Amino acid sequence: MSRRDLLMVAGEASGDLHGARMLQELRSLVPDVAAFGLGTSELEAAGQEQLVDVREISVVGIAEAAGVLVRAKEILEAVVAECERRRPAAAVLIDFPEFNLRLARRLKWLGIPVVYYISPQIWAWRRGRVRAISELVDQMLVLFDFEAEFYRRHGVRVTPVGHPLVDEVPVLENIWNREPKAQPLGGLNVALLPGSRRSEVAALLPRMAQALSCLREHLPVRARLILSPSLDERFVRQVLGDSAVETVSGARFEAIADSHIALCASGTAALEVGLLGTPLVVLYRLHPWSHALARLLVRLPHFSLVNIVLSRSAVPELLQAQTEGKRVASLVWSLVTSGERLRDMRRDLADLRPALGAPGASARAARAIAPYLLAERAA
Repeated sequence: MSRRDLLMVAGEASGDLHGARMLQELRSLVPDVAAFGLGTSELEAAGQEQLVDVREISVVGIAEAAGVLVRAKEILEAVVAECERRRPAAAVLIDFPEFNLRLARRLKWLGIPVVYYISPQIWAWRRGRVRAISELVDQMLVLFDFEAEFYRRHGVRVTPVGHPLVDEVPVLENIWNREPKAQPLGGLNVALLPGSRRSEVAALLPRMAQALSCLREHLPVRARLILSPSLDERFVRQVLGDSAVETVSGARFEAIADSHIALCASGTAALEVGLLGTPLVVLYRLHPWSHALARLLVRLPHFSLVNIVLSRSAVPELLQAQTEGKRVASLVWSLVTSGERLRDMRRDLADLRPALGAPGASARAARAIAPYLLAERAA
């Protein structure tokens, strides 16, 4: 097989999107690159040959992962077998650490260079994994400057490339800028972003729907669910029940910018909302066992990427029991009726885009990966 073969593995929607944008940039440097591996719709649209639908094993939380262990092992063996057959010039592993770090060990045995794009959050918990990363990963490409500092301290070859969302998320006029004197008490636009994985949606979307019901006792609410491309709308509708919610798949950024407030899962979606300047409340809900373990291991004061990047409590974070519908609705009500609190949040969110680095992250990542494809393979 051609030495231009490239294995790429992304486990959820944001990694799939960032990988696809990087692959598009990589083709301008290595036109005959042939990508294969695991991902979802974006990588497939970018020309990657998909071995398996990775959504079968994409979950959040350790207890949740236990339910897909058997299938994950089957998929891992299938990927390794394909790598033994094709002998790709390199592998690009995107986040998804429970699967990708196991895969990296097998790739190391095969002599396939591993570039890890989008670091697992070991700087927040399970820091012991950095030793394995230093042994298994040839180069780590990170999105945040503080990640680069962490890896350098531990002797890992690391390249900061910036965050692709700076290019992905446009600068749009937010509803608060268009109608600075508008009082949402006449009608509230709420965006719902419950995550990209079924386990996240099942955990958070019913709580969001409960919050909408509580808010609708006091004022009209237009709710729009920003649907991840990795999710089946029929599944989402089953979770929602009879709650009056519109689903939005296209023009997602415009819908978020046209919202007074967003209820958002922790992760990349929160960064998208923050970049658009829409006030948000971040929700995180795990299986009780996963949460108990996380309390022992997590070392950061915040779990939202918005607050982590800004190094302050810029947006409210609700965890576990705090995500109960009445409590969410009470917080939303207090925010939208307090001009001062909203102004402070929007002022903080204005600092987010500069904090994520310069445009061109996908191109910088592609330039770091291209030498592995262009180098002559050892005989």
